[in-house]
Order: sequence, then structure tokens, then C-alpha cells
Amino acid sequence: MAVPTTPTLSIVVPLYNEQDNVAPLLERITAIAERLPGAPAYEIVLVNDGSTDATLERIREQMRRRRGIVLVNLSRNFGHQLAATAGLDHARGEAVVLMDGDLQDPPELIADFVAKWRDGYDVVYAVRRTRKGESAFKLFTAKLFYRIIKRLTRVDIPVDTGDFRLMSRRVVEALRRSPERHRFLRGLVSWVGFRQIGVEYDRDVRHAGTTKYPFSKMLRFAIDGITSFSDVPLRFASYLGFASSALAFVYAAIVVGFKLFSLRPPGYTKGWASTIVAIMFLGGVQLISLGILGEYIGRIYDQVKGRPLYLVSEVEYSDGDPQASPGA
Repeated sequence: MAVPTTPTLSIVVPLYNEQDNVAPLLERITAIAERLPGAPAYEIVLVNDGSTDATLERIREQMRRRRGIVLVNLSRNFGHQLAATAGLDHARGEAVVLMDGDLQDPPELIADFVAKWRDGYDVVYAVRRTRKGESAFKLFTAKLFYRIIKRLTRVDIPVDTGDFRLMSRRVVEALRRSPERHRFLRGLVSWVGFRQIGVEYDRDVRHAGTTKYPFSKMLRFAIDGITSFSDVPLRFASYLGFASSALAFVYAAIVVGFKLFSLRPPGYTKGWASTIVAIMFLGGVQLISLGILGEYIGRIYDQVKGRPLYLVSEVEYSDGDPQASPGA
């Protein structure tokens, strides 16, 4: 099969139930890619993450009309971070742009990314100056999340940034050597290091469809980010255990003192209230500690099973026949 020549620029877009966004997305990406200075060869890697709507059909329609499109069709839905990983693994460009498919990330910013890359930067990430069309709750929780994770981790993860960024080939290869299952890509990219710079932009409203990140997924994503790059929760459990033990010791000393001097503490009710409070407090500490340990042990369990991060049904090029692929 004739495969397109190696491109200079790869644009990776994970897609899940984005049937109404495929055509306008490709139109805008193609328009900016064709106008880049120096006219670099490019490819657009579209990862279908087990969509249940007509996303796959829309992609194939566009492949018959446009050049430079690569379809990576996953065997089922693996989630945004693993779909993005599949796209990065199949991208062949010297520079790779990762972006969402809902057009909240403006493709026109790619030109600024490429300019910074040509200036010698390995990572050019987009910093959200404003976020249009999002609720006050979403804005508050997002702002809180970025600042919490920045304080908890030893990796300098820029605040108010998503996965919209350009990465050089050596950064992409470093990510490919990091087969973590519970992936937090923006944290991994920061951990890799090299020269990095931010570009501010105003995030647009979603072009069509609904968000794929309800509160439950946002919470899980936040937990993945914190546990992937910080052991502070484990140390917090230890500190909580020591604090509860210290309080219990102080309380025991007070009780012994009252007993020795035959005193009756204020509000004495034959010990029922104090016993219940002590049991509930210690029980809560134990459950919190077990929950934190469970989060880390669950990640260890997932990792040691050694299963592929994702499975690919087929890879198709807009100028050739399908190519079967066994997976990651």
C-alpha cells in the first residue's frame, strides 16, 4: 500500500460522538495547515474512540474529499486520554499538535504554535485566557483544580491549560516510553521537560454536541492527575492517623485525670456521647485512609496487569486501503 510521505506536522484529534463537528473541524484545520509559512507537509490523525453516532461515517466521507487524513479506529471507547495517546503513537510528524474535536480549541492557533516550535521550543501549550459558554461552577472547579494540583505535585504543571499543545518529536517519543494506564497527559508533558512556552487564547464555545466531561468524569480526571504526580494524599493519611492518635492520647489523659480526682466532666452522661464521638472520629479517619490507599493500590493493580493501553480496529489513510493494526 502507498502510504503518504513522512509529514513535518501531525495534528491529532480524538473524537467521541462528534458527528456534527467533523466537517467544520477539518475545514478549519486544512485551511490553516495549507497557509502555514513554508508549506510544510502535514497529516491530520483522527482517532475514533468507539463513537456510537455517525462520527466514523463522517470521517470516511471527509477522507474521500481531502488528502492527508489518517483514521485510527479504536476497537471500543477507551476514554479521551487513551484515545489521545493512540493518536500520538500513530503521528509521524516532526511536530505534533494535540487538540480536541469540539472546536473550543481554535485551529488558527496552530500557526502560532509552529512559529514558536521553529524558534526552538519543544512544547508550546495553549493558556486559556477566557472560557466562553461555561458555567460559573465549571469555571470555579477548573480554576481550583489547577491550583490544587500545582501545590500538591513536584512537577510544574502550568495553570489554566488543557491538552491543546504542540510537541516536538523527542517529546512525543518520551511520552511513548511512559506507558501509564491512568494517564494525565498535560502532567506527563510537563514532567518530560525541555523548552516549553505558553500562548494565551480565548476558548470558544462548543461548536455542536454536548460535553463528554460531566462532573463525575471531571472528578475522576482530577483524582488521576493528583495521584499520578503526587504522594501527598498518602502522607495526608499518615498525618491524619498521627493527629487522631494524639487527640485520642490527650482525651485518654483527661479521662484518667478526672478518674483519679473523682471529678465529673461537664455534660457528663455516663460516657455515651464521648464514646460515640470517639468511635465516629476514628472510624472516619480509618475509612479516609483506606480510601486513599485503595486509590493508589487500584492503580498499581491496573498497571501490573500489563494490558495494552488501547486496541486498534484499523488504520486508514485518505489515499490508500485500510491497514490492520493489532493495538498499542
